Formats: sequence, structure tokens, C-alpha cells
Amino acid sequence: MKVHLAFPPQRLFFVGLFLSALALFLLFPACKSTPKQRPDDQPRKIEILFLGHDSEHHPSAQYAPMLMDALSRKGINITYTQNPDDLNAENLDWYDGLMVYANHDSITPSQEKALLDFVNEGKGFIPVHCASWCFRNSDEYVALVGGQFKSHDTAVFTAEIINGEHPVTQGLQPFETWDETYIHDKHNSDRTVLMERVEGDHREPWTWVRNVGKGRVFYTAYGHDERTWGNPGFHQLMQQGILWAVGERVNALWAQLSFPEHKYEPRPTIANYEKRPQQPLYQLPFKQPESEKFIQVPPQFDLEIFAAEPDIINPIAMAWDEKGRLWVIETVDYPNEVIENEPGDDRIKICEDTDGDGKADKFTVFADGLNIPTSLVFVNGGVVISQAPDFLFLKDTDGDDKADVKEKIISGWGVFDTHAGPSNLKYGFDNQIWGTVGYSGFEGQIAGKAYKFRQGFYHFTPDVTSFEFMTSTSNNTWGLGFSETFDVFGSTANNAHSWYMGIPNRYFEGIEGIESKGSRKIAAYYPFHPITRNIRQVDVFGGFTAAAGHNLYTARAFPREYWNRIALICEPTGRLLAQGILEKDGAGFKTLDGWNLLASSDEWVAPVHAEVGPDGAVWVLDWYNFIIQHNPTPNPERGGYQAENGKGNAHENPLRDKQHGRIYRIVYKNAPEYKPLVLSKDNPKQLVRALGNDNLFWRMTAQRLLVERGNQDILSDLYKLAKNAEVDEIGLNGAAVHALWTMHGLGALSGNNDEANKVVIAALSHPAAGVRKAAAQVLPHTWWARNELMKAGLITDGDLHTRLAAFLALADMPAAEETGRALYAAISDTINLSDPWLSQALYIAAHTHQDGFMEASKDQPVPPLVETFRQNHSGPKTEINPEGDFSGKKISLKTIANQMKYDLKAFTVNAGEMVEIAFENTDLLQHNLLILAPGSLEKVGAEADKLAQDPKGMEQGYTPKMKEVLHASGLTDPKEVVRIRFKAPVNPGDYPFVCTFPGHWRMMNGIMKVVPVQ
Repeated sequence: MKVHLAFPPQRLFFVGLFLSALALFLLFPACKSTPKQRPDDQPRKIEILFLGHDSEHHPSAQYAPMLMDALSRKGINITYTQNPDDLNAENLDWYDGLMVYANHDSITPSQEKALLDFVNEGKGFIPVHCASWCFRNSDEYVALVGGQFKSHDTAVFTAEIINGEHPVTQGLQPFETWDETYIHDKHNSDRTVLMERVEGDHREPWTWVRNVGKGRVFYTAYGHDERTWGNPGFHQLMQQGILWAVGERVNALWAQLSFPEHKYEPRPTIANYEKRPQQPLYQLPFKQPESEKFIQVPPQFDLEIFAAEPDIINPIAMAWDEKGRLWVIETVDYPNEVIENEPGDDRIKICEDTDGDGKADKFTVFADGLNIPTSLVFVNGGVVISQAPDFLFLKDTDGDDKADVKEKIISGWGVFDTHAGPSNLKYGFDNQIWGTVGYSGFEGQIAGKAYKFRQGFYHFTPDVTSFEFMTSTSNNTWGLGFSETFDVFGSTANNAHSWYMGIPNRYFEGIEGIESKGSRKIAAYYPFHPITRNIRQVDVFGGFTAAAGHNLYTARAFPREYWNRIALICEPTGRLLAQGILEKDGAGFKTLDGWNLLASSDEWVAPVHAEVGPDGAVWVLDWYNFIIQHNPTPNPERGGYQAENGKGNAHENPLRDKQHGRIYRIVYKNAPEYKPLVLSKDNPKQLVRALGNDNLFWRMTAQRLLVERGNQDILSDLYKLAKNAEVDEIGLNGAAVHALWTMHGLGALSGNNDEANKVVIAALSHPAAGVRKAAAQVLPHTWWARNELMKAGLITDGDLHTRLAAFLALADMPAAEETGRALYAAISDTINLSDPWLSQALYIAAHTHQDGFMEASKDQPVPPLVETFRQNHSGPKTEINPEGDFSGKKISLKTIANQMKYDLKAFTVNAGEMVEIAFENTDLLQHNLLILAPGSLEKVGAEADKLAQDPKGMEQGYTPKMKEVLHASGLTDPKEVVRIRFKAPVNPGDYPFVCTFPGHWRMMNGIMKVVPVQ
């Protein structure tokens, strides 16, 4: 079973949002279990597998969505892959038909057999255009297609229908298009030609059908580029060809479905940020059962409704308690009903399925009178909720499931923007509460200490006796998730939908000489993949501009390829739930494009939270709202009406909905039967057993309850789990990891418990790398623990994430010359210097053990560790935030909040004089400032468009590396001031200045006029 990726050519990105909105799905083909037999008498959608190719000549990843947009509303699902290995019996059995639009040179015997068997046994085969030049090593494939491409020219033409009685062409109107004028050879006479391309006296077979065994083949030579793929006549031809190819039985089941029409009305308050030629229309909402028809999940999965309006309205966050009950936050006050000193209209509901039918039938209001709460986490018999400016602790003390305790535990969270406050509270492996915050940030006192920070991750102890800001992120942060080995991930709103924290901020304190960067964007791709072109985005067009959530699939009810590997990233502006494929990348990770787990052509569907539930299914909160955009505020120049901001700093819009909300479950069809579980502190033996559950939710819940219980009477049981040397199919031992962290939470690893010490020392050599990593992290910060860690050889561990944890653990331990010498020896391993995470961590550890490190380096060539962390590229001679007095030309330049503009369109400087620009970002988005060579705005802008899709674009500050960029500020965060100092060019002229954050350069620019010195 493999994951399939496609990376559209960068040159096509700005052909328009329609091409960017790729309507495709992640394919997990070779599931080991046999697919369940579909009932033949149940109405259902048609499932088509689309085999494409990573090709610039025929970029299938760009064209397939155009067909998807046309067919998704009609119940024809298309799943995309570029991997011929998906031609295997187990995978193909999930589909009714296979479409090929690709130029793969060859097919293997096993792939060929799977394809031929697929068709002979009654399925449909739909080769399109270049599919007739695919798999040229197989005569059987060529015969199956019915002919092979030989040559072509190009022309505008209309193919002639010569058989209008066939179901494929019946009622079809001929259509004109520009296309390649294919000539075929190796014609198979066993076919029925339906259309011909007429050129003078030549009549070329153009569209034909074949019967093969019990199956059917439909071929058309149409389809070179978007001029055909976007043609409504081609869409109709493909629909009728697919319906015929999949056969009467499937066609009849599909025909029983009833798809309501999308109805539209003009509304003046829809912003046209993308500057489309036509003003966007307002789609009327669907009732839940009708909306569900327009939601697509891969064919291996079922979509099931758990709750909907009127029982659930505007759900924004969810969590499950130890009884497996779902708790949901509803917020109708969001975004602009910010209320002070009075009850709000928001609440927390407990949703229960009491009759076992998979749907909630009991709803209990646990707490009401809330105002824009954004997340909740269970702790100490109650819940902590984030509700800026406060965190509240709510608890039910009399057993009626209604909160009767309400305490403020932290205050100081920013309130100037309601979509930039705190969220994503989670109980962590380290027995602390983790969370995120956007650019509204925090300023206040916690546990007697003053804190001030903006967007990033943090954690604190449940009793709030300590708090730590862990790492800064790039911009508005709405995602947080843990792997099963306590790797920390997140997502931020604008083009940074996957983020990894490798080193917490505290390790950089007092360290000079390296870049203090403990977290990075790791998404190695740009586009997202809607299945409708009717989406609305503020910027980062065609990419992730509202990424929310980064929970991993951490159960075992889905196929193995999901386990501890797939990040669930909601993107409500795209009406989808994306899948990020996490792959190890040295001591870090990279995230590849996994397409969608869920997508909808209903323009109201808005996934905002997705997480693995107690049953191993993926649960999804559907905000169900036509208006998702918060800010910037629409205005006529942005292609919209003149809006005003409300108290939450969101633009006021009467189309914001307060009446809908849905909760779905995505269930694998071959999932093992789920046996409901209820955990209790009164049953510690059961809690210990639950530490070995195959679902991280239950393991973490059991760990939390054992730590909250606070009794060490179960330590002997924990020792047994930690000593267990087994590993599962993907090399993990979750029970041992949680046993170690539970021991840590119970205080058994303070250094005074000899037996616990022996257990954790033994765990340093566990076969599972995740257990070794956990052991390094929970070791006490003592001299003997340092010696044992060194003795175990973790600083040379083959698993680089474990090695990273070992370096950081040594940084916390007492200094030792011997350890310093060992760290110096570690620089001989080139990976420790070339890997950005290991090189930082080694430097940090060497700082703690510097005496031995420096002693070992005597008379030895010391690698330039400091230079490892500097940007080693030639760039403009620009000073950033220079020190000292300045007597040259001073320019004050600001952004205009919510307008994607600078406050100056032009300023003047003298040729050759020193210039200092104080650039203040007053906006809520990140911006930068580039000074360009005259006449280079379009050229630099084109490179900026490409850089937006580059995984390392953010690290580069979205600043193209080209000679036309004379000076640059780097990315500037909201409310930040950056000063850049440089010498003005000696040649007079108009030098553009511009912001190259994705999607900004066309609007956000001006001119620096360089004039001769008078």
C-alpha cells in the first residue's frame, strides 16, 4: 500500500484559481484486508480511479480537477493517483472504473494482469487522449484501448458524431475546441466508433467504445489541455462515457440517487478577493442529508453523521472524556460578539449516543453563558477552556453533568482579534497542558512571573504553578498535534500548514552564535485540492490560507499507512480536510501532499476540527458557514463592498450563519469492531491495561487519570510495561512510552527511587526508538543519569530523533569534561553538522559541557559551528535593525491595516546617500519590504509566485534570490518594527518597493525615487 503524490508545475500556478483548486484525493490502495462487498441494491455514488502522470506536457494534476468540478455534484467521485503500482487487484476492487490520462512508458506483468482482470470481470476502463501512448510495452494494453497514438498536429475543430444512438453520444451536442489532432494506428477492429475528426478527405476515429469480457472500454482522443478539459461539452461526453463504461448495475444504483440543485442568489456582501471577472454568487444552504451527498471521502471509507442542527450550532472544538463521550464547544458569538462582564451565548455540550446507532441522541449543556471559547481539555475532574482574555476551569461537583465551579486560572490573552487568540488545548505526554495562540498573543502574569509573547506553542502544569512558552510560529496558529512518540507539530494559517518544533525556546537562552530557531515550516508542497472552483480566499490563492488543526492519525482502525503518519489538516476556505504525509527528514520531518480525506462541492461545508475519536474513526466538526473569511476587511479595491470591522476585528457580514453545524465520522469500511470503553480512577488496574490500547486517545486518557490519581501503588505494573521489549508493526511500543511518562508524572523519576531508576536506564536500550527517546526525556537531571545516557550511546543512536533528544537531555544535565570530549568527537559524524536540528542541539549541549569540549578541540581544526547556522548566500548589503546613531535619510513606512498596502506610494532619496527605513507592520498578516532594481517588479513578482510554492520559501522570507532584489527586510510579524539601512543606488531612477508575501506583490508596492544630488 503506497501513498501517491503529485506536484503541479509551478509555471501553472497563477493560471487562475480554477486550475489551483485541484479536486483530488489521497489514495491508499493495497489494504491488506479484503474489501467488504458492497450491497448491490443500495443507491451509491460511482467511484473512479484516475491514473495521471507527473508531466509538464500533460499535467494531469491540473486538468483532472476541472472534470472533478463538473462531475462531483452529480455523484461521480474521482480519486487521483500518479503511481502505476495502484494497478493491483486489492486496490482496484474499490473502484467501478479506471481512467487513464498519462504517459507512463511501461507496465509490469502484475499491473497488466490486474488491469486486464479488472476490465474482464466487469469494470469500466476510460483511457483519455495520451492514454493511447501509455504502457507501450504491452500489446494487450494497446488492444484494450483499441488503438495507439501515432502523430498529431493542432487545430480548432469539432468532432463529428457518427453514432448518435449509443448511450455515450445520445443527446450529446457536438462541441468545438482547440486540441491536438491525433492520428492513431494499431487499430483494434473490435470496437464501435462513435465520433470522428474530419480533416479534408480523412476521417480519424476519435471516440469509440469496446466490450471486453464483462467490462467496457470508453476512449476519446480529446484532452490535450485546459481548453478541452474546461469545455462543458467535454464534461458531458466524459460523464456519459463513464456512466456507460461502469455498466448497467452500477449505473442503476447511481441513478437511484437524488442530487438537489445548487441554487444561487446575488448578495452584495460577498468579497471578490481573487478579482474574478464575475462577482461571486451566494449559494443557498443545504439541509444536512442533502449536503452530505456532496461530500466525498475515498471509497475505502464511509461518512456518517453524528449530530447536526438544531442540536449542534457552530461547533468550533471538541474533546472526549474518560467515558468516551463527546464534548463540543458551540460559539454563535464568534467572531464579533465580544462581551465584557456579561454572559455570552456560547456553551459546551455533552453529546451521547445512548442507543448505539452511531448518532447522538442525548445533549446536555455542561456550561453556558460563555463568550467565544475556542478549546477545552480534561484535567483534575473538570475542564480547562480557552476563552480570551482568560483560561477558565469548569467542574461539575454534584454529578449532574453541569458545571457548578468556574474559576479563572490564567488571564492576559489578547482580545483584539478573536481568530488570533489561544486555542488547541491538549494534555501532553509530559503531563502538562499544551496550547497554541495566534498574533493576539499574551501579556500578563502567570505563577508570579511576567510573560509577553505572540503566536506560538506553550505548555503549563495543570495546577498552573509553572508556564513555558515553547516556540514561536510564523503567523496565526490554529493547529497542534502530537505523534505517538511525542513529536510536536502544528499548523499556521498562511502557507505554513505543517510546522514542527524540534527544540524548545529555553534551550537557546544564554546561547550565542547559532540561530535561535527551534521550529520550522515542514510542508514540502503548496496547493490544496478543493473539488469546487467556487471558493473564496484572501491570499495564498490555491494554497492553505486557513489551516486549522494538525492532529495525527494515532489509532489502528484505519489502514496501516495512516498509523502515526497522516496529519489531519482542516482548510475551511477550501471546504476540505487535507492529509499531510509525515516523513522523517533527518532529526526533523517533512510533510508531503496527501490530498484529501474529505472534500465537498457544497460551498458551506467548512471543516474546522478533525481528530481521532475513541472508536478510531476520524471525527470532523463542520462549521457549515458560507462566510469563513475573518479579515482583511473587504473594500471596493479588494473587489468587494465597503465593510466595517466588529469588536472581534472581523469584518461585519450579514451572511455569517448562526443556525447550522454538523459533526461527522469518517469510518474505514474494514475497521475492526469497536468495543466501547469507560475508564475510572477507581479502577487503576484497568487504567494500566489501557496504557497498551491501540488508540492514543485511550492511552493518554489512562496516563492522565493515573497521574491525577497520584498514587504510586501501580509502579510495579508500570515497570513491567516499560521493560516489555516488543515492538508493533511500525516499530512502536506505546505502552512502554506511556509507562515511562506516567512514572515521571507520579514523581518516581526524581532520582530517589532505585527500582524506577533501573527501569528507565534499561529503557535507554529498548528496541523501540520511541521508548529510548522517552527514556532520555524523563531521565532526572543528575550526574548518574548523564553517565547512563552516555553509556547507552544515545548520542550516536541510529534514530536521529532519539539522538536529538539525547543532545537536549545532556544540555540539562551537570557539566562533565568527559561528556564534552564525547560531544567533540560527535562532530566527526557529518550528519551531526549537516542536519539543522542535530547541529543546533549539539552546539547547545556543547555549551553546557564546554570545558571538555574545548579541551578536546586543542590543536584540532574546529569546524565552523557558528557558520552552520548563518545564512550562507550572497545577498544585498543591507543592515537589519542596525545599532548606533544614524545621520542619513530616514523614512517611516507602514502597512495600512486590512488593506494590503503600504501607507506611502512613493518616497524620494538622493543618489548614493545612506537611507534608513523604519518599516512598521500595523497589519494582522506578515509582510516584508524589498527594494528592487528599476523595471523589475513583474520579474521579481513572477519569481515570488514560484517561491510561494517552494517548501523553503518561508525560511527565505519569501525573498527571491536574484540580482534585481537590492535590499530586503525579511518577514515582519504583525505589530513588529524592522529598520533596514543601506546605501541608495548611485544611478537615479524609479526603484520599486514591494511585499512578496504570497499573493501580495500585485497590490502592495510603491516607488523609491532616486534623484541626483543637487
